[in-house]
Amino acid sequence: MLKFYNTLTRKKEVFKPISEDEVTFYHCGPTVYWTQHIGNMRGVVMNDLIVRTLEYLGYKVKLARNYTDVGHLTSDEDEGEDKLEKGAKREGKTPQQIADKYLKIFERDVTALNTRPADIKPRATDNIKEIIGMIRILLDKGYAYQTDLAIYFTVLKAKDYTKLSGQNLAKNIAEAGKGEASDPDKKNPADFALWFFKTGKHKNAMQTWESPWGKGFPGWHIECSAMAKKYLGDTVDIHMGGIEHAPVHHTNEIAQSEAANGVKFVNYWLHNEHLLANDVKMAKSAGTAYSLAEVKAKKYEPLALRYFFLSAHYRSKQNFSWEALAAAAASLKKMQNKIRELKETVKLSAEKIEATGINEHYRGQFIAAIEDDNNIPQALAVLWETLKDDKLTADETLATVFDFDSVLGLELTKVKLDKTAVPKKIQALIDNRQKFRDVGDFAEADKIREKIEQLGYEIKDTPNGVVVNK
Repeated sequence: MLKFYNTLTRKKEVFKPISEDEVTFYHCGPTVYWTQHIGNMRGVVMNDLIVRTLEYLGYKVKLARNYTDVGHLTSDEDEGEDKLEKGAKREGKTPQQIADKYLKIFERDVTALNTRPADIKPRATDNIKEIIGMIRILLDKGYAYQTDLAIYFTVLKAKDYTKLSGQNLAKNIAEAGKGEASDPDKKNPADFALWFFKTGKHKNAMQTWESPWGKGFPGWHIECSAMAKKYLGDTVDIHMGGIEHAPVHHTNEIAQSEAANGVKFVNYWLHNEHLLANDVKMAKSAGTAYSLAEVKAKKYEPLALRYFFLSAHYRSKQNFSWEALAAAAASLKKMQNKIRELKETVKLSAEKIEATGINEHYRGQFIAAIEDDNNIPQALAVLWETLKDDKLTADETLATVFDFDSVLGLELTKVKLDKTAVPKKIQALIDNRQKFRDVGDFAEADKIREKIEQLGYEIKDTPNGVVVNK
């Protein structure tokens, strides 16, 4: 029985999709103005593990992951500069060129981490019509108002506005009111922008569109609501993102979506915790916002980073260090070597080996782990137990771990045999032959040589030792 921890209700709940035919899943994607660091990559991998779990358990998943390419200011509270414009000025390019560049890098990185591609990848700038349409509805219903600088959503009219974050709205408003408001006509500090006009601090905005109210560009929050509605419907099964989005971005998504659509926006809210470096959140200012390119530059394969991510639950903070990554890489190598050894055993069987099927004992343990709020560390432990169980045949072990890897995504089926390595079975025969040679029993040694040759290997005794050829 699949259960997820729902941030909205603050408890684990049995997952019941809206439709038996398809699970709708919205994942908050990147703002494509900079290379995403591995903390962002962890969020994508955590999302991937949940999608793979759903599909492993028989659900069909429709995954949408957006790209924010306009309207995300340097402060989530509608203050600062548009991040795409900041990137454009930094590199002497247009916002569109910046978005194209970093979107491509993001897709390259998540592909290297073996994540399942999203079914829908909408860009905010391609959905301006839908965004304007939702703003119009909110204005018509009285949930929004216009000033000379922007159109705002009025949070006091939203039903249970802080139900996701659990914050005290009155306290927040009181504290925010101590500061200076950038828009004197804004009714209260908690109201958030749906549309910024090309005026005031945004008079030189580089990306603007015509609207019924005046030229401008959308706020960040309305973009996700409009795209989720367009591609997945008024109510979505699962919405996932980083825990930092719960107090503001996701809270605002709920408020405007439910006000506009008149129905519950999301049934299950899932949030992944931060990846830390030196026990604090990754940050460019601290020099710890490592990219996947930096990981590869240190000669670690991307799957080693994926393995590292598997060792912590998605709702737990995880501390990154190069030593921890080295340990993960070593564990992955050990796993790959064991798979290689098992493949050699199957390959060298005297008779054609028929797959005996997946071991149901371990499969039951694996399913219990992934059904318990996607407990991937426990699922990984079950895979290791399976690999270490000498009572299983090689083909049964391989069939079982390959089945588990459809969720874990470590590409174990692609592990190749090392053509230069001597298989364990052959090496054991060579060692045994040498023992007979050492005691002068050359007749018995020759029998073992014949057996080795029957298995497709040739051995030569040289002054430097035994040379093995295939």
